[in-house]
Amino acid sequence: MIVDTETYHVPVLLKESVDGLDIQSDGIYVDVTFGGGGHSKEILSRLGSKGHLYSFDQDADAEKNIVNDDRFTFVRSNFRYIENWMQYYGVDYIDGLLADLGVSSHHFDDETRGFSFRFDAPLDMRMNNRAGKTAAEILNDYSEEQLADVFYLYGELKDARRIAKTIVKARQQARIETTGQLLKVLGIDVDNTNGLWKKDMAKIYQALRIEVNHEMDALREMLKGATHLLRKGGRLSVITYHSLEDRLVKNVIKAGNTEGKVEQDFFGRFLSPFKATSNKVIVPNEQEQAENPRSRSAKLRIAERI
Repeated sequence: MIVDTETYHVPVLLKESVDGLDIQSDGIYVDVTFGGGGHSKEILSRLGSKGHLYSFDQDADAEKNIVNDDRFTFVRSNFRYIENWMQYYGVDYIDGLLADLGVSSHHFDDETRGFSFRFDAPLDMRMNNRAGKTAAEILNDYSEEQLADVFYLYGELKDARRIAKTIVKARQQARIETTGQLLKVLGIDVDNTNGLWKKDMAKIYQALRIEVNHEMDALREMLKGATHLLRKGGRLSVITYHSLEDRLVKNVIKAGNTEGKVEQDFFGRFLSPFKATSNKVIVPNEQEQAENPRSRSAKLRIAERI
């Protein structure tokens, strides 16, 4: 098991995702989720002196892991702006793009960031903790209808309306600022040995995190930018962790757009700017899943620009 730094992040499907880029030694590549730098370092190890890697991350903590290499450029930004930044650096086309979506090990383990319900911490959940609304602000300021939509659309919770109603009623007495307060409002007993509450809380936290960071909109924009930037023969290598992310990536590979609207030519042949390199998604083997629990829900899709 490879760890990026002492405790920061364990890269998922490291070899498989980088192998999928089919790296050319003099190529230009982008890692849109730098994090602990594990995938970026592996890409750099396969580049020659004329190759270059641009890595994106909006989290200030990730900057501590910046690689000292002339072939490397760190971009302090959300990956949704990939086209603007490549234009800024004078890059018209790239040879490959890698994305390891979701939340890093570091975020889950840092109790001050509020990404995990294992800790009684402030409900923050911002990837970029220098800007934007926190999860607490969303819980306290959104209308009941807005909260229900967030839980249903991003957490796929069937009882989203009941959860929203419970939260709105409780916040009339006091603002909900921490994990402990949210658990109490929802009537969750953390000592419950069957652990069923954890599945619901995971969905609630996922929904809040996606809303806080505008993750789905950012992913749509990044995938659109990747489609424009990848040269013919370039590779797209994306690791997803839940069905909402995976659906968008699958649609782009299948149809060239995140909506999955397939166009056909005069002869009825499907038109798409991508060709999947395999008909099956790649998942971590049993050993990786045992060593890194975060990898258990991971799916890797690889496609070539045609």
